[in-house]
Amino acid sequence: MKIRLLLPTLLLCLPLAACGNADSNRTDPATGKPMVDADFIGKKIKDATDKARVEMAQGNIKVSNNQSDKAEITPQGDLLINGKAVAVDAHQRALLLDYRKQIEALAGAGMDIGVAGASLGVKAAGEALRGVFSGDTQGIEERVNAEAAKMEASAKQLCGLLPVMLAKQQALAAALPAFKPYATMDQGDIDDCHS
Repeated sequence: MKIRLLLPTLLLCLPLAACGNADSNRTDPATGKPMVDADFIGKKIKDATDKARVEMAQGNIKVSNNQSDKAEITPQGDLLINGKAVAVDAHQRALLLDYRKQIEALAGAGMDIGVAGASLGVKAAGEALRGVFSGDTQGIEERVNAEAAKMEASAKQLCGLLPVMLAKQQALAAALPAFKPYATMDQGDIDDCHS
C-alpha cells in the first residue's frame, strides 16, 4: 500500500485524537505541527474497555437465539428467559458459570484486539502526519504492517478460544434443555473465524 493511499484512511483517525483532549493543541517542537497524542487516546480506550469488563463481570450476559425470546446468564449462574429464572441444579449452575466465564474470556480477548487496533490506527496516523510534514515517509508502511501482523496473530488466538466455547455450549445445552434454543454456535462459526 502506498503512503498516498494510507494517508486518507489514517486521517480519519484524527477526530479520535482531538476528542476531548486537553493536550490536543500540543505541537511537534521540530515542525511546529500538531501532534497526535496516542497516550491520551490509549488511556481513554483502556478506561472504556475497563468499564465494559466491570459491567460484563457484574451484569447479566445476554445470549440470543435470533428469536423474540431473551435469555441471560447472571453472575450467580442463573438462567433467565424473558426475565424469569429457570430452575437449575448445582451441576447446571456450574455449567452456566463455566460457559459465562468462557464468554467473558472471548469478549475480553476481543476488547484487547480492539484496543490494539485503535492504538495502531492512532500510531499510524501520527506517523503518517509526521512523515507528511517532515517529508520523510520511508518505513511507515513497514512499521504499520509489522504492528498489523501482531494484531492478526492475536485474532488467530481469539479463534482458538472458539472450540472450547462450542464444547461448553454443547455440554450446557445437553444438561439444561431450556438453554438448548440458545446454543446456536456451530462448527461453521469456528471455520468462519479461521478463514
